[in-house]
Amino acid sequence: MSDINLRITEIFFSLQGESRTVGLPTVFVRLTGCPLRCVYCDSEYAFHGGDKMPLDTILAEVASYKAGYVCVTGGEPLAQPACQNLLTKLCDQEYAVSLETSGAMDISQVDQRVSTVMDIKTPASGEQGRNLYSNIDHLKRSDQVKFVICDRQDYEWARFKLDEYKLVEKVSDVLFSPSYEQVPPSELAQWILEDGLNVRFQMQLHKQLWGDKPGV
Repeated sequence: MSDINLRITEIFFSLQGESRTVGLPTVFVRLTGCPLRCVYCDSEYAFHGGDKMPLDTILAEVASYKAGYVCVTGGEPLAQPACQNLLTKLCDQEYAVSLETSGAMDISQVDQRVSTVMDIKTPASGEQGRNLYSNIDHLKRSDQVKFVICDRQDYEWARFKLDEYKLVEKVSDVLFSPSYEQVPPSELAQWILEDGLNVRFQMQLHKQLWGDKPGV
């Protein structure tokens, strides 16, 4: 494994702020680099820089926190091919592993033990054209799909995609998240209730606790 390296922005221990494991102590491995530029991105600091780390070193640092949950995120982690090796080794070590991905990269080779949390980019993200819809065919029941909602148009668009791809039947959770400081969370919550959508409303717990900053 010593010849496998990844460029890493940070490894840190925090509470999971999103997805169905929200609130659980989790080790985050944030890979450097992303080909997308979403208007609401909160991890621009991960676009460049980072440190090249051997896979063994990454695994040792993850193990030092003695946590059961690991989240591999970015940037866009799948932009580095060796991310697949990292995911598999984490699963081999019996962590509960999640992958946060933009939906613009092929997920067909992701280890089946990983819970993939895949974005579908809305029109207001500025990156709708990067959605790789063939990924939907590779989603499994334990995966999750996330829509970040910036306005009412995004919400209506996401509702259409729910039906078009039968997402609620395909994955364990469909997540609707208000874009930070763009949509009042109570508004999005009310839209979901009025329409009786079978989706999970979520806010970013880490930002509620610590604000919009890295490493939390």
